[in-house]
Amino acid sequence: MPLKIAKTAFILLTFALFIFSIWFALEYYAPQKMLPEKIFFEVDKGKGIKSIAQDLKERGVIKRTWPFLVGYQLFFSPKSLKAGEYAFSSPVLTKDVLKALTEGKIYLHPLTIPEGLTGKEIAQLFPSLGFCEEEEMLKAFAETEAISSWDKKAQNLEGYLFPETYYIAKGTPPKEIVQSMVAEFKSVFNEEWQRRANEIRMTIREVVTLASLIEKETSLPQEKKFVSTVFHNRLKRGMKLDCDPTIIYILKQKGLFEGRLRSKDLRLDSPYNTYLYSGLPPSPICNPGKESLEAALYPAKENFLYFVSKNDGSHLFSLTFKEHQVAVRKYHTKNRR
Repeated sequence: MPLKIAKTAFILLTFALFIFSIWFALEYYAPQKMLPEKIFFEVDKGKGIKSIAQDLKERGVIKRTWPFLVGYQLFFSPKSLKAGEYAFSSPVLTKDVLKALTEGKIYLHPLTIPEGLTGKEIAQLFPSLGFCEEEEMLKAFAETEAISSWDKKAQNLEGYLFPETYYIAKGTPPKEIVQSMVAEFKSVFNEEWQRRANEIRMTIREVVTLASLIEKETSLPQEKKFVSTVFHNRLKRGMKLDCDPTIIYILKQKGLFEGRLRSKDLRLDSPYNTYLYSGLPPSPICNPGKESLEAALYPAKENFLYFVSKNDGSHLFSLTFKEHQVAVRKYHTKNRR
């Protein structure tokens, strides 16, 4: 009799375990629900697994907490759940949630830095993403340690925050973010480009400064090397660059720019006023992209000294001032080159 009871109990227990295993598998391996949109979920440092499981349930990432907790004990213990921000999309599997949390597969927010923005303009992009305040980014932007070995005169990182799409985890310190941008600049400005800078007798700072002018003058890739040759030719002849964007840059820094240049702005006494002072301005006026940097290093082999806007985003290049005057009259611009 006891043997019969034991056999019956064993069969019932086996059956119960079988049913539980099927139930667990359905809860653990099958999609729990369809999310209407991507859910961002943040794991706070030091938070316990039961609290995390409850938070996941409340946010709608998992349907029940017990498959999550059992799955952890069976397959992931004693690994810890890593702090950070995660993103979950349909279909959601409990096992995938656990895998992401134990492996620390935190969500990286894509942030595209367009060519030609200043450091201040770049800093203004971050608050909307919830990363940090503009002031924090500007403070990191003012620290020159990341570029000091390449540019000992740098007073900030203007020119060296390379335009690119970056993938950034929430909570990344501002200093680390700008260092990654500078590291990208250094990667692009390779040894070949450094040798080329020496060949044309320019420092890296001067190349970046020239590239920033080119970046602000034209957005057309096919024109960049022609704009570059105009500036190179003027520099060789000791001519003033007459570059509007350099004045606009300093006016913006002073909070004086009103949307367009006025005649009195051309008389502004500043080393950034390339209508008054010959040579390059003291520093880059924006953060140029790869094409502008390359154009600064490899200008077109032309003798152009002038260019004027054609009012359609493109420019007409001229060899002489007389040709330039004709072009100015033709396109009715206020361009003074």
